[in-house]
Amino acid sequence: MPKVDIIIPAYNAARYLAAALASVEAQTFEDWRIMLIDDGSTDNTAEVAAPFIERLGQRLTYIKQENQGLPAARNAAIRNSSAEYLALLDSDDIWLPCRLAESLRYLESHPRVGVSHSSVAFVDETGEILKTFDAPQKHGEGMIAPYIYMRKVQLPCPTVTFRRSCIEMVGLFDETMRATEDRDLWFRIALRFEVGFIPKVLAHYRVSAASMSSDPNRMLQAQLRFIEKHYGAPGCGALTRRIALSHCYRQYAEALEYRGEHWNALKSASRSVAFYPLDLTNIRSAASILLHRSGQRNSD
Repeated sequence: MPKVDIIIPAYNAARYLAAALASVEAQTFEDWRIMLIDDGSTDNTAEVAAPFIERLGQRLTYIKQENQGLPAARNAAIRNSSAEYLALLDSDDIWLPCRLAESLRYLESHPRVGVSHSSVAFVDETGEILKTFDAPQKHGEGMIAPYIYMRKVQLPCPTVTFRRSCIEMVGLFDETMRATEDRDLWFRIALRFEVGFIPKVLAHYRVSAASMSSDPNRMLQAQLRFIEKHYGAPGCGALTRRIALSHCYRQYAEALEYRGEHWNALKSASRSVAFYPLDLTNIRSAASILLHRSGQRNSD
């Protein structure tokens, strides 16, 4: 039985899948198995996977299913896995060679930690690094469920490793959530286990126009649902709810501003400030959008 099973959901993933699989083959930690779930792809994902399936043999389990969405694909992989640890890698992301070694070393030496994550670098469609997020995480470790709820900490999926025992206790990904399902699971684990942070860049997270997060309306609705779903959990009362809502509407405003929807962006930024005016970031974001809109009106 492998020490870690790698969960890779793939939907029309032909463009980047080979790079993702190659980054697993390049790991310095070798006691792994890939659970590759083809979630109803209509492109040549299967053809891209074929040489890896032939080369890796029993180290790669390939399952094709009808399209059911990302959380269902991840759950299918988990149900077919058996390792003590589970690590996430989406089909368009890339691991650094030390990714598994660092994660497993950390979890083995921190038995109270249920899920670990690390720093990450964002890359574009060509693999060029856009930004590296390697600053210290103020709320990145310990019993941090309320901070996950408030969106004060991010757990980048390609850096996340968690124990099978956590899933057995809190359940799988919520398949009714087609976005924010990852935060939902990390939150449920964090209510019962410590979260660990590895202060190293262990993965490259690809940002592309086709990414699910490029739909701000969909993301906002998913985030609002997450907030309401867990409102009242330990540490998640009225104030933390207002902070969480302010962060959601600020993020939504910034996404709308990027898309050129300046009036809607300003309205959302104003809601962010109304929910939690003590956060200066909310005020600065709203002011920036207002100044941009004023500048545009003056130039018309």
